Amino acid sequence: MNILLALVPAIGWGVQPLILKKVGGGTNNEILGTGIGAIIVGILVEIFTHPSVSLGVFLLSLLSGGFWVLGQIGQYISYDRMSVSRTMPISTGFQLIGTSLIGVLIFGEWSSSIAKIVGFIALAILLVGVLLTAVTDKDSDNNGVDISSIALLLFTSIGYWVYSAIPKAVTASGTAIFFPQMLGVFLGAVIYLIATKKISLSFNQVESWKDVSVGIIFAVSALAYIFSAKLNGVATAYIISQFAVVISTLGGLLILREKKSRRELLFTIIRLVLIVAGSIMTATL
Repeated sequence: MNILLALVPAIGWGVQPLILKKVGGGTNNEILGTGIGAIIVGILVEIFTHPSVSLGVFLLSLLSGGFWVLGQIGQYISYDRMSVSRTMPISTGFQLIGTSLIGVLIFGEWSSSIAKIVGFIALAILLVGVLLTAVTDKDSDNNGVDISSIALLLFTSIGYWVYSAIPKAVTASGTAIFFPQMLGVFLGAVIYLIATKKISLSFNQVESWKDVSVGIIFAVSALAYIFSAKLNGVATAYIISQFAVVISTLGGLLILREKKSRRELLFTIIRLVLIVAGSIMTATL
């Protein structure tokens, strides 16, 4: 039963991009729908659990949710630029590398020499997996990978790093920080729409409301991860959640019909293996 709970985040986060691309619409619709769905689940959890949280922890958790939106905007834009099956391995690799380095440099993780050696080998494996994403046949009609797309994902991944790091810096239960994080996701989405001058347009487009389902899936998956980490341990919960990249990448190929040559498909499988292997190594240290 505990393992089934651990699979919820992997499945939920893995199918998110597939649903988004099936629904259609622009980044503004996707980010608004995600924010609305997240705050709905956050409010329900707050009503039923009533966790106590200090103002300082509340504000830091709110900030982490806002930063998550930055990372998600980068992903959503990249789905259109590069396709889901290219974006997810790169984004996941950047997330794993960044959060691991933050853990080592700021929180003192991988304290032993052996842990550092194995950890940096794992990060090198992840980096190779990310770089393999750039392999594209010259005569391919598919969306390729260029420097600007990589730079966008790298920059916006900072949002994921902050989202992951702030909960480590506070002393509060997962359910206590859940609502302010989801509120931060919603407010971050609204701020993005105000900045892009699309807020009124987005609220009036049906695609935004269809994408609410994606926000609900994200939030339920995030909540399931909190309980999975408690029941299975952080390492096990984290490792299993990383299989989301396998689901989304294969889903992009099989469900969204993103085309690849035989050579590109081979490199896709290799990079998935490397990224999953690297995530397992970092999580077990």
